[in-house]
Amino acid sequence: MDIDTSTLFAPIVINGHAVKNRLSVAPMTRVTATQDGRATETMTRYYERFARGGFGTVSTEGIYTDQAFAQGYIHQPGMTDEAQSNSWKPIVSGIKAHGAFAIAQMMHAGAISQGNRFRDGTVGPSAIQPKGKQMTFYHGKDRYVLPAAMTEEQIADAINGFAESAGRAIEIAGFDAVEIHGANGYLLDQFMTDYANIRTDEWGGATENRVRLTLETFKAVRARVGAKVPVGVRISQGKVNDFDHKWAGAERDAEIIFGSLAEAGADFIHVTEYEAWKPAFPSGGPSLMQLAKRYAPKAAVLANGSLHKVEQALAALDDGADIVTIGRGALANPDFPRRLSEHVALRDFDPTILGPIANVKETELAM
Repeated sequence: MDIDTSTLFAPIVINGHAVKNRLSVAPMTRVTATQDGRATETMTRYYERFARGGFGTVSTEGIYTDQAFAQGYIHQPGMTDEAQSNSWKPIVSGIKAHGAFAIAQMMHAGAISQGNRFRDGTVGPSAIQPKGKQMTFYHGKDRYVLPAAMTEEQIADAINGFAESAGRAIEIAGFDAVEIHGANGYLLDQFMTDYANIRTDEWGGATENRVRLTLETFKAVRARVGAKVPVGVRISQGKVNDFDHKWAGAERDAEIIFGSLAEAGADFIHVTEYEAWKPAFPSGGPSLMQLAKRYAPKAAVLANGSLHKVEQALAALDDGADIVTIGRGALANPDFPRRLSEHVALRDFDPTILGPIANVKETELAM
């Protein structure tokens, strides 16, 4: 491998915190927690090997945030009480032992929950059945159920759940930073999505109203963890149940969403597309990562989407990204950064890793 990869190994500072390189493990749901949402020893080994392999940042899978409607999957980890929070301590210690930056991703599944031990039904912005079918590799079976439209009290509880779980992630588990999951069709993204949110109150209608739940959640998390803790938001157009979705307002929506996050003080924005370098909209033009940098220039932009090819990762750094987050490439190469620095060939991703259930396999841990 004769490509100069030095820019991928340049350090970066996010809200006063040094990150040693530009390579990050993307959040990936692996349904390997206990039934009651505690992180496991298998998860400790899984996450630690990414840090040992040289990644500068390791992000967790989505962690559910309350004991009401937040949980999305059977065997998903939570951060809703002391037992769950303490169970993350060995994972965080393993990540930090190798000098990596540990980010906890906070998630509320909303209407596309397909496994919740606390509630039988689901909630969302409006009583509209989600598109698509549940994911079988996360123990899903049929169509998503019809959600109930959230009440003001339930919205307030959801915001509080994000804030309190973020506080536990920092104060008990020891994470360095928090990422609010506002992407991929989960609750905050449902509120941002025109066809899923037909509310006529202050949470619906214009894009400025539909992004409000994400902003209020960010502000609550910021208030809970303080100004010195890096807090960011993940944003996407596509969803796990609607891959091809695009914002109806195109670049104007991007300006509103990213601009409002910048104004709120987001330390980083994590954008994800299937192919991060492609134009964000069918008419062509800039990519989503370029738009994030354009409208939130002071935030670090984390970019995700088929960036496991080194040439694409390098190009992303010239195209608006500050950090590239890698999913499939990290699963195939938990030592991805080390392989690059030592000029060792990268392994191809084997999709059977994620089947028939996408839990962590012992064969992965032997890699």
